[in-house]
Amino acid sequence: MNNILKSMFNTEQELDSAIADLTLGASKWAAMGIKERITLLQRTHRTVAEAAEDWALAAIEAKGINDEQMDGEEWMAGPYATLNGLAAVIESLTKIANGMSPALGLKTRQVCGNRTAFTMLPGNLYEANLFHGFKGEIWLKPGISAEEARKLAGLGAKRLGENGGVGLVLGAGNVSSIGPLDVLYELIAYNRVSVLKLNPTFAGLTAAYESAFSPLIKAGFLRIVNGGADVGQYLTGHSGINHIHITGSSVTHDMIVWGSVTDKSGEPKLNKSITSELGGVSPIIVVPGDWDEDDLRYQAEHVATQRFHNCGHNCIGGQALIISADWKHKEAFLTEIRRVINELPSKASWYPGTERKIQAAENAYPNAEHINGRILLKVDSSTSQEALTTEYFGPVLAHIELTGEGIEFLKTAVEFSNNELDGTLGASIIVAPEDRKIMGSAFELAIADLRYGTIGINVWSAIGFLIPALSWGAYPGNTLDNVGSGIGFVHNSHLLKNIERSVITGPFRPFPRSVAKGEIALSPKPAWFVTAKTAKSVAQHLTRFAADPSLGKLPGIFSQAFRA
Repeated sequence: MNNILKSMFNTEQELDSAIADLTLGASKWAAMGIKERITLLQRTHRTVAEAAEDWALAAIEAKGINDEQMDGEEWMAGPYATLNGLAAVIESLTKIANGMSPALGLKTRQVCGNRTAFTMLPGNLYEANLFHGFKGEIWLKPGISAEEARKLAGLGAKRLGENGGVGLVLGAGNVSSIGPLDVLYELIAYNRVSVLKLNPTFAGLTAAYESAFSPLIKAGFLRIVNGGADVGQYLTGHSGINHIHITGSSVTHDMIVWGSVTDKSGEPKLNKSITSELGGVSPIIVVPGDWDEDDLRYQAEHVATQRFHNCGHNCIGGQALIISADWKHKEAFLTEIRRVINELPSKASWYPGTERKIQAAENAYPNAEHINGRILLKVDSSTSQEALTTEYFGPVLAHIELTGEGIEFLKTAVEFSNNELDGTLGASIIVAPEDRKIMGSAFELAIADLRYGTIGINVWSAIGFLIPALSWGAYPGNTLDNVGSGIGFVHNSHLLKNIERSVITGPFRPFPRSVAKGEIALSPKPAWFVTAKTAKSVAQHLTRFAADPSLGKLPGIFSQAFRA
């Protein structure tokens, strides 16, 4: 760790002072009326917009990105996502201020297993245009009616006067909006002010963050600190911290909670509550179909995106590609994937520790293919099973073959994902509309059986992270001694209770092929695809739109998006 970085680390005295300031801030937030809260968040929305370019540039520098095509990732997963999150929360608080449920006006439907699904995308006219052909839902736990859910919606935002104390948000070091959005949810859902400890990877974003969130900092609701493991350890044990939220690995979680990754007997070492988002091995299930060459190419780009976006340093990166051994296009699809990987911009992994994980993959799979700085490997009964249980968090894609076609293959793939893969954060399914239609209601039953917190159908499940109305977190049921992909949800801007999962659906083909093949979807190749040539321009236009939405800005976005 270099001396410049160490010089940014906060001392224990500075940390004590930050927690003391926030303790006063928590009382101030509890006394603040809802209209005052809305005004404060509106100011914060403006300052995030003003700091957007500095924020994106700082993230680009932190990751050593030198390819303009990749710059768009930092705009979209940084200021753009944060602006959307703030705007969505402001909308819900405004409803509450007017005596309404924040879930008022949301369409619902009944899905299998006596579940209620709330439609979250599109949520307005803008989203109907920007995400044409996409649909996002939150599925509640079985037995919760729409009427009951609307009454319960609001969480801490309805509990004015509540003092949630001071929380510690241990920020991620891979996606720059994760920490800020976690802070926002802590504040709104739990009336909890936060110390945001940055991962050392993002220490260089401190100035941009402080500008972006200056209204919250000045009001005493947020403090941003830097440090290594020793600073994190000091904060997690601090008597002034009431709650911890961590985005990271299960190893870090277990060290905080138990002081060990192996011995979880007796009472936890941690004497305060903790929530978490911890990643895992995410599946990409490809339902076999009679695809043409364009379909094979496009979906190969889709698979490559799910693994190699952000150099593979995503907790929701698709690591286990599940295909049918009986699919007549199996080899052609794998060939297209190899071709796409070979055409991607060359980019070295930047996240600390990646070399060690890549070496572990190479050791476990000596016959793995090395393609343009990425690894493609096959897992079967004759190989190591490590890729199914170890999140490599880097440019490593494993493929697994299961037998069957149609609904039988999908059921087998669902069972395999549930029982053989580590974690339950997110799963993606790729299926042609005609094949889904043949499966009928059995398709939705299979989705219900897939135990993941976010499920993407013809869209990478990570896109659920960008939609603030959707929930983000592992499938419910994890415990402190078996934490899996984590405990609890964030985002959830309509502040629903009793959430089971989010399900987001996209078009199988981009426009105009979508319409030519009978899909009602006008969306081009998405800007988040690693092959999108105008990703940076689209992301910058989207960020300016999120700062101040208007119909007049849509043509500029579309003109860039259709050149992707």
